[in-house]
Amino acid sequence: MEFLCFHRDRRGTAPLREALREDHWSYMDRFASGMIARGPTLADDGATPTGSLHIVDLPDPAAARAFAFDEPNYQAGVYRDVLLRRWGNTLGRSMGDFPGGPVGGNRYLVLALGVGRAVDLAVPPDPDRLIAYGPLLSDDGDAWLGTAMLVQASHPEAARALLTVRRYTDIEVRNWQFGGRR
Repeated sequence: MEFLCFHRDRRGTAPLREALREDHWSYMDRFASGMIARGPTLADDGATPTGSLHIVDLPDPAAARAFAFDEPNYQAGVYRDVLLRRWGNTLGRSMGDFPGGPVGGNRYLVLALGVGRAVDLAVPPDPDRLIAYGPLLSDDGDAWLGTAMLVQASHPEAARALLTVRRYTDIEVRNWQFGGRR
């Protein structure tokens, strides 16, 4: 089962986040074989972390909750909240398979929350711009709750425009970059 886990940072915790970098990476190393995508979201300055995204294959919802809440930054108070949802890997690949590579261009995390009839289940045109794409689902996988994607686009509105915008109750677009050990 694939899960999307997005931890949003508390204000003023960048020094603590930096101090815990190795602990965070060591923790994530334990999940490397199931990691589909990972990386920080960033403020408009392109450097200040605002959150941490992980899309990972795990056995079940209980394992996903343990993954999210046992994470060292979460345990130390770096994060203010966590979005944890089942996710469907519509592209069937990991970020390492992205044709555009790990650097270059503007990259965005788009989280679109919805209710009712599912939309945007098919891959949008120009899939080579998509790093990861798929539906957000309930724990049992039966209810569609929205769409999440990582995309390379010219600007945030171009990333947002890949979705059926009027069908979502909220769409959040954040600067994002490939994560992992450097």
